[in-house]
Amino acid sequence: MPETVVITGASAGIGRATARAFASRGANVALLARGRAGLEAAAHEVEQAWGQALVLPTDVSDHQQVEAAADTAVATFGRNDVWGNCAFASVFAPFTEITLEEYARVTQVSYLGFVNGTRTALAHTMSHDRGTIVQVGSALGSRSVPLQSVYCGAKHTINGFTSSVRTELMHQGSNVRVTLAQMPAVNTPQFSWVLSRLSKSPQPVPPIYQPEIAARAVLYAADHLGRKQYYVGASTAGVPMPAPPNCGSPTTRPSRRPS
Repeated sequence: MPETVVITGASAGIGRATARAFASRGANVALLARGRAGLEAAAHEVEQAWGQALVLPTDVSDHQQVEAAADTAVATFGRNDVWGNCAFASVFAPFTEITLEEYARVTQVSYLGFVNGTRTALAHTMSHDRGTIVQVGSALGSRSVPLQSVYCGAKHTINGFTSSVRTELMHQGSNVRVTLAQMPAVNTPQFSWVLSRLSKSPQPVPPIYQPEIAARAVLYAADHLGRKQYYVGASTAGVPMPAPPNCGSPTTRPSRRPS
């Protein structure tokens, strides 16, 4: 039976590339994001890659929508094997120029969207004690930069949240696994559609990786469950490391912190 994968933020960037990557090995892929047009385009790519696609327009900040989407995916495909949290929002601006409403919205999507996804995934995986959740993190969850305080804050929070949930599952003896894939700068559409109050167009900090590299790292993290987190790219890891098998040019290494 093909594996079933649910991906948030599936209409563009890392999420969309991850959907294609899972589809290339015959997976059923449930695609979650707000924009139907992007989801339909992603679904076409999934089917071209020999996967089965299910389009589920969803605002990940709304836990009821996330739960309904997951229920539909499980009813359609039979189960949920992998859940990938990729959705995010952001604002490029000095901290004092970001409104409280903007802070709330980014937090609802970029952090609470992961909470909603993780909670929903656990509801479907813990009953049969099998499944994997991959959180798409960022180097900015460890090394903050100016003009992205709201995004950096969300990514730092995801690190702490994921570590706590992972430890709880280990203590319970659960076979459900949660891991992080910490991403470097990636060439995604975010820099053209994210709200910006900067005088110049924001650009990722080199070295810049293609979404397909990030997607292969998400697959690798889903398949290799023994690590707390994976670092993708030398700029994220801090030290150049050999790429793992079948993972292209991203570098991964286990966290040196205690598990």
